[in-house]
This record gives sequence, structure tokens and C-alpha cells, in this order.
Amino acid sequence: MVDVLSQGERCVCELTAMVGADMSTVSKHLSVLKAAGIVSDSKRGMQVYYKLKMPCVLRLFDCVGEVLSRSAEEQAALASTR
Repeated sequence: MVDVLSQGERCVCELTAMVGADMSTVSKHLSVLKAAGIVSDSKRGMQVYYKLKMPCVLRLFDCVGEVLSRSAEEQAALASTR
């Protein structure tokens, strides 16, 4: 969801369709992200729209990806020496 929100503001109904989860699950995740200060919301009529408030969180995902990639490479190297 954070990746989707990095591309622009979305309503809960759009996020539900994009991530393939039910509205309750998406709302719970958004609530956690909001409490952490990562996203903010605004209500328009019956819809709630969310936007990424802290885009630096995307760098964290890049870092985690690098760590996982290196770990996989190290595991593959160890397996090939056995």
C-alpha cells in the first residue's frame, strides 16, 4: 500500500482493489500506518482518501531489499561450496 500511495492519493476503495484485500483489512493497515505518521487521511463525502506523508519510508524498502538480496547471494554461495 505504501508503494501505491507513493504514486499519489488513493481512497480506501481503490486501495482495496489494488492490493486484493477486503476493506476491513486495508482499513486496519491504513490505521496502523496513520498512527505511525507514515500516511495522512482526508474525508470527502463518504470516502476517505490517504496519501503518503513520509516518502522517506520508501528508502527503507530499498534497504531491506538490498539486505535480502545479499543474504540470498551469500546463502547461494555457501550452498554451492558444499
